[in-house]
Amino acid sequence: VMMIPLTSFEELVARFEVILFDSDGVLTRWPSAVPGAPEAIAHLNSLGKTFFVLTNDASALPETRSVRYSKLGLDIDPSKIITSGLLLKNYFSTMDLVGSKCVVLGTEDSASYVRQADGTVVSFDEEFDVLVIGDQEGFPLLKATRKVLGNLFRQIDLGHTPYLVVPNPDLIYPEGDGYSFASGAVAQMFESALAQRYRDRQDLKFARLGKPHPAMFEEAVRRCGTRNVVMIGDNPDTDIRGANQMGITSVLVETGVATADLTVLPDSDRPKYRLTTLGL
Repeated sequence: VMMIPLTSFEELVARFEVILFDSDGVLTRWPSAVPGAPEAIAHLNSLGKTFFVLTNDASALPETRSVRYSKLGLDIDPSKIITSGLLLKNYFSTMDLVGSKCVVLGTEDSASYVRQADGTVVSFDEEFDVLVIGDQEGFPLLKATRKVLGNLFRQIDLGHTPYLVVPNPDLIYPEGDGYSFASGAVAQMFESALAQRYRDRQDLKFARLGKPHPAMFEEAVRRCGTRNVVMIGDNPDTDIRGANQMGITSVLVETGVATADLTVLPDSDRPKYRLTTLGL
């Protein structure tokens, strides 16, 4: 198996017009920054170099995230943050869901994304046209999912199948010195329940908007105005696969969820380069 060549952050900055970063595991391991990340961002800012953060997280608006980043010493303007929550607007418009009643499992910012997409947020008890899983936090998980699942079953039984959307398809994310379940895991929980109850229905699946799906990379390329970009990520399934599918150079940094043995990865998930750290 071919070895994946090692590169350095300086080399990437010199070679590419735009740098794309994943957030968790690359820049942050909440509640702290990844060592070397604040210096890397400061370096790009001092050069006036274009960069964007592409995060599957839909729990925080770009403005909220920017404030959180600054507390970790990461100076990142909200205009440079592309979240999966921002992709709801285009999804709602494409699927003709403007004005639809939406139950949102997530934070207050998750609900704000739905309102920005022109959806009407309703309570867990109400009938709904769309179920959006915006995050795994910000609501009482078991209590809320029990209500929503019962409601979902009832509506499907009456012949009205709501749209199911999870902006963030991630199953896990690095947090502190461990890992935590992400909202993709909550979506899988619903899908398992739906598959058990409606065995003949293959359509009861969530639309997944974030990486590795193309929407986020398309938005990044649109904002960049160039395809001379590089994606630095820690997750072969999302960051690397998504970049590879778009023909974007992919770099796996070894500070997050990356598997130690890269030789077992399928071609779709193999990075073009490896990076041990963002350190300069």
